[in-house]
Amino acid sequence: MIVSACLLGLNCRYDGGNVKSEELIKAVEDRCVIPVCPEQLGGLPTPRETCEIVSGDGFDVLKGKGRVLSKSGVDYTENFVKGAKEVLKIVKTFGIKLAILKDLSPSCGVKMIYDGTFSGKTKVGVGVCTALLRLNGVEVFTVEEFLNKE
Repeated sequence: MIVSACLLGLNCRYDGGNVKSEELIKAVEDRCVIPVCPEQLGGLPTPRETCEIVSGDGFDVLKGKGRVLSKSGVDYTENFVKGAKEVLKIVKTFGIKLAILKDLSPSCGVKMIYDGTFSGKTKVGVGVCTALLRLNGVEVFTVEEFLNKE
């Protein structure tokens, strides 16, 4: 399985931190886990300016109808798409069918993402990486969904 690296305690979030989930780590300790950060794989530094999907969600970005912009207006769409494609390469290389990703992220959002206004408001939608993985048959879960499924 692949897991958002920030959930495993790796400092790869936009703010240079992580959102380590001890409960998740314990639940997957006997499994083969590959940590991924699509934003780093897409060439973005850590830390980096916060980004949100403007116009739709990750599916719209992949169709060319949405963009991923930073708070200052820089377009990082190409980096987010590249990072998602790099994660997909890992998934295909190892035949992975399950991903546990960080909700709300413009890359990894599973159920909810920020609404693109940089106001802290959220909306139903998925990140760019989640969209690409789902289009390729990968089951994608939030931490909470995975832990409740176990």
